[in-house]
Amino acid sequence: MGRPAGRGVRHALRHGAARIDAATPASRDRAVDALRALAVLGVVLGHWLVTALVSDGGGTLRAESPLRHMPWLAPVSWAFQTLAVFFLVGGYVATRGRAAARERGTPYRRWLAVRLGRLFRPVLALLALWAVTAGLLLLTGAELMTVHTLVKLALSPLWFLLVFAALTAATPLLARLHPLWPLAVVLHVDLLRFGLGGPAWPGWINLAAGWAVPWTLGAAWARGELKHRRAGWTLLAGGTAATAALVAWAGYPASMVGVPGAAVSNLDPPTLAAVTFGLAQCGLALLLRERLRRALRRPVAWAAVALVNLFAMTVFLWHQTAMMTVTATGLLAGRLPGLHTLPDGPHWVAARLVWLPVFTPALAVCWAAFRTCERGGGRRRPRTRVVRTHLPRDRATTKGTEGVRHV
Repeated sequence: MGRPAGRGVRHALRHGAARIDAATPASRDRAVDALRALAVLGVVLGHWLVTALVSDGGGTLRAESPLRHMPWLAPVSWAFQTLAVFFLVGGYVATRGRAAARERGTPYRRWLAVRLGRLFRPVLALLALWAVTAGLLLLTGAELMTVHTLVKLALSPLWFLLVFAALTAATPLLARLHPLWPLAVVLHVDLLRFGLGGPAWPGWINLAAGWAVPWTLGAAWARGELKHRRAGWTLLAGGTAATAALVAWAGYPASMVGVPGAAVSNLDPPTLAAVTFGLAQCGLALLLRERLRRALRRPVAWAAVALVNLFAMTVFLWHQTAMMTVTATGLLAGRLPGLHTLPDGPHWVAARLVWLPVFTPALAVCWAAFRTCERGGGRRRPRTRVVRTHLPRDRATTKGTEGVRHV
């Protein structure tokens, strides 16, 4: 009985993947979707690996990072801090989307409203749930420190959305801007902060300028200026060499994410080292385009990438909540290794790896509960050309694939 049933499931999956593959326009660049999916999953896994909620045994939770106690884990941040790739893809898609909208005569205000709606619609559910959760925790006697820690972690992805929205709004300008201009801004801000001993506040200029670098690279890609592999190799080699030099001789941290207690964070706000590291990531992404396109000719692989993209914002917004749900539930069994203990040794890393498969179904529950928020509550969108630039909306053949879109 088990084997025929298993074959039936595999057949259904292959059939569904084939339908998604057939419904995808031949003009769609699948490598773009693959890069976005990799960037989202990299952020999720990175947060799950380097964010720890430590219990003191009395019900209080505080945030910790294994990078603080084990600096040799810094290469983990190199592999999973993939935000530059997300902004690269964002610049590419926004530039192409705005150009297509302009050709159709779509006003800038309408185009921007559609794109920002896709970004911020899922945020309302996150804010509502955590407002209620924080209130209930305080009413039931939870310590203020614990509530602050949980809410801060749950809402931490929102800074990314604000920057992404600002760059989206500035796309008509950024689409014509050479990446060297925002890179020069980052360089001068860091010279002021670190080289001349200036105040720290100008560093927040880099929150826009730093992420504008990969965004403008994405715009250059959309214009066809980065189609040769030489561009990818130049970015990869130049970004790697610059980052290594900045870490080795200029005193920048080796970790590409923030570390609690560190004097300088490469990400809060972005430093020159984070930006040059992002250049290397963008170069690698450009070099992988052809391989990704070939790999995604397989229907099953493409279906997986398409589904991640369909609910990318839901996964991005709720992955911290999923981790915290497992952590809070685990407290019922006491202080569990890798979940509530101090991340101060290899034993914690080994235990944490065991917990990753547990975080995944918790995220799946969040996805099932809140995915309709990302898709507009299930309401049918008007048949506009903005929608038809994505997968066809013929529900007889593409049910579940409409809305696989560029965010």
